[in-house]
Amino acid sequence: QVQLVESGGGSVQAGGSLRLSCAASGYYSSVCWFRQAPGKEREWVALFNIDGRTTYADSVKGRFTASKDNAKNTLYLQMNSLKPEDTAMYYCAASGRTVLGGCPRWAFGYWGQGTQVTVSS
Repeated sequence: QVQLVESGGGSVQAGGSLRLSCAASGYYSSVCWFRQAPGKEREWVALFNIDGRTTYADSVKGRFTASKDNAKNTLYLQMNSLKPEDTAMYYCAASGRTVLGGCPRWAFGYWGQGTQVTVSS
């Protein structure tokens, strides 16, 4: 069983930065960050594999960085150069399998509670 607890959301002006945290327990191989804006479907933004490989959606490439602190068993999503279109509820999700190239929702059975990110122009 994997448990995920998120924190770090908030409000920021365009161009600013936020760092989301996802404290994890249990066994997992891959963690994906998803987001869902009002009226839109949930989309993935960043994939982190425990071997350190990362993959990013085109919309955030070069601005977001996924990482992990092994000592704390905490995953992070560093978000820089934020835009109003980044406004959404952000979720971390874990999979017991190694997921490559993207984040199909069926592969991720464990989810955090979500944290809101609001970017104003």
